[in-house]
Amino acid sequence: MPVTHPTLAQELIERREPFVQATVVRAQRPTSAHAGDTALVRATGEIDGFVGGTCVEASVRLYSLQVLESRQPLLLKVVAGVPSSIIEDGAVEVSNPCVSNGAIEIFLEPRIPLPRLVVVGSTPDAEALAALAPLVGFDLIRADGASASLEAGDAALIVASHGRDEGPALLAALAAGVPYVALVASPKRGAAVLASLDVSPEQRARVFSPAGLNLGARTPGEVAVSIFAQLVQERAGRGHPLGAEVDEKAAATAIDPVCGMAVAALPTSLQVEYDGSTVYFCSAGCRTAFLGQPERYATAR
Repeated sequence: MPVTHPTLAQELIERREPFVQATVVRAQRPTSAHAGDTALVRATGEIDGFVGGTCVEASVRLYSLQVLESRQPLLLKVVAGVPSSIIEDGAVEVSNPCVSNGAIEIFLEPRIPLPRLVVVGSTPDAEALAALAPLVGFDLIRADGASASLEAGDAALIVASHGRDEGPALLAALAAGVPYVALVASPKRGAAVLASLDVSPEQRARVFSPAGLNLGARTPGEVAVSIFAQLVQERAGRGHPLGAEVDEKAAATAIDPVCGMAVAALPTSLQVEYDGSTVYFCSAGCRTAFLGQPERYATAR
C-alpha cells in the first residue's frame, strides 16, 4: 500500500493515532492531482500530502472524518457538475464547483489501531489467550500483575496468573476504565479475590469472574475460546469496538456560503469570524470573495 510519508505513518501507528490513507485512483483532466498521489488525513483534519487543490482537500477532509467514525473504507468521487443519482455501496459522489471541469476519485482507507488486550500471567491459560489474541483482532500486551500498565484506551485486561499479583492488575484496569476486565479463577477463589479489592461494589461488579461464557471449557484452549466469546459478546452489546481510540462524535459540517460546498467545521479548515460566529470555506478563493462582500454571502450561511 502506498504511504505518503512512511516516517509520519509509522509514527502515527506507534502512537496508536488513527488516520486515513487517501489515494487518488483516477484523475480526469483538467485536475492538479494524478493517479497514485497520496495523503494522510489525521483525526484533527490535518492533511499531509497531496490529493488535489484546496477545494478537493475540503471534501477529502470531511469524508475522511466520516470514514474514521464508520471505520469503513470509501471511494470519494469529486465532480464539477451535478453528481450522479445512482447510489453505490462503498462510494459517494459529490459536486465540487471549484474543480475545473475535471473529476477525481480518491480511495479513503481508515487505519485504526487494533484494540489493546493485556494478558497477565505465564500460565497455560495465559499462553492460550496470547495465541488466540491476534486471530481475534487484538494488539497483545503480555505483563505480570505487579507491572501491568493499563491505559484508558485499552480494550481488555485478562488476569490468568492463578494467584500471582492479581489484585494490582485488577485495580489498575478498573481505575483506567478498561471496558472488559476478567479474572480466570474458580467461583470461590474469584469471589475471595474480588472481596479483597478496595473498590466500590459497582466497580467490583465490573469484573467477570469466572472469566468467559459457560461453555463447559476444560482445557486452556477451551478456556481461551470461552473468554474471547464473552469479549465478542460484550463488544456487540456496546455497539462499537472495545477500546476504540477514535472520537465517535462526527465532526460538525458547515456550508461554504460562497460556493455551497459542505466542509468540516474544524480548526484546520479555512475560516473567518463574522458577526459573532465562525464561517468556514473550502478554499482561499471563497474566503477572499466572502471578505470582499460579506453582506452578500451572509444570507447563504
